[in-house]
Amino acid sequence: MQALVLEGINQPLQLQEVPTPTPAPGEVLVQLYAAALNHRDVWIQKGQYAGLKFPSIVGSDGAGVVVAVGEGAPAALQGQAVVINPGHDWGNNPAAQARKFTILGLPHQGTFAEYVSVPAQYVQAKPAHLSFEQAAALPLGGVTAYRAAFTRAGLQAGERVLISGIGGGVAILALQMAVATGAEVWVTSSSEEKIEKAIGLGAKGGINYKSEKWAAELTKRAGGSFQVIIDSAVGPGFNDLLDAAAPGGRIVFYGATAGAMQDVPPAKIFWKQLSILGSTMGTEQDFAAMIRLVEKHQLVPVVDEVVPFAEGESAMRRMADGLQFGKLVLRITA
Repeated sequence: MQALVLEGINQPLQLQEVPTPTPAPGEVLVQLYAAALNHRDVWIQKGQYAGLKFPSIVGSDGAGVVVAVGEGAPAALQGQAVVINPGHDWGNNPAAQARKFTILGLPHQGTFAEYVSVPAQYVQAKPAHLSFEQAAALPLGGVTAYRAAFTRAGLQAGERVLISGIGGGVAILALQMAVATGAEVWVTSSSEEKIEKAIGLGAKGGINYKSEKWAAELTKRAGGSFQVIIDSAVGPGFNDLLDAAAPGGRIVFYGATAGAMQDVPPAKIFWKQLSILGSTMGTEQDFAAMIRLVEKHQLVPVVDEVVPFAEGESAMRRMADGLQFGKLVLRITA
């Protein structure tokens, strides 16, 4: 089979011929029709990730058709169109992942390939209303957004929610899910174009987080502060989120792309009775619930661009530059 192979740190993805995997007992072999990029892939390429090994086939998101079933795996999966849950071996504690938890694409072979073999428990039927490209855009971002918004922050219909840094796949999926379930959503971005696109997806409005005293201005526009804030940046801007949060509010973050919290005043947290929540990926139950929500509301992940498989490296560069609005998807099988 052909795969996009990473030979080392800061090396480009190269299309190579590699052995096609054989499904082990309990596994299924999926012929991938599409795979989607995540920032995780860029961080691995830059060497900014634990457990690096080379050569490596990265990629955590994929959708395709089950073409072989290993011994002990459900025979009924043969021929099914599926999406792959990239989070494996969460463990028995739904509150936090076990030490052995892994994400598809490192250390195990990922989805930037024509075929991938995974345990049968990690495939779910592809939502019928989605194309393979749209379905491939869903797994990692979808489960991360779902757990952050609903499992961790407990977002309810009618609540006012702020989603920072709109434009990335997780943030956009969180926006779509929150709007679909009846929340009032506002966003931040450094791009006015991305804010306008978010409004097109149902956001009430937004503000440029580089503007002075943006938290006070946005709170004024929204008619009040925010019961839930969903963030991926943290960094020096975290204090602004504390200002924007309503008393008793919940701030959940699933990344720290802007770095660590800096000079956080404890009184802002305890006096406002805020809950600061960390979130990473999700359980198998989170993934299944996310799929059900997508099917119930007929949600369609936003795809920025579909790129031919052989041009995967150019898609990685676009991801690294942060130019996309939504997911970058590789079309593997026409």
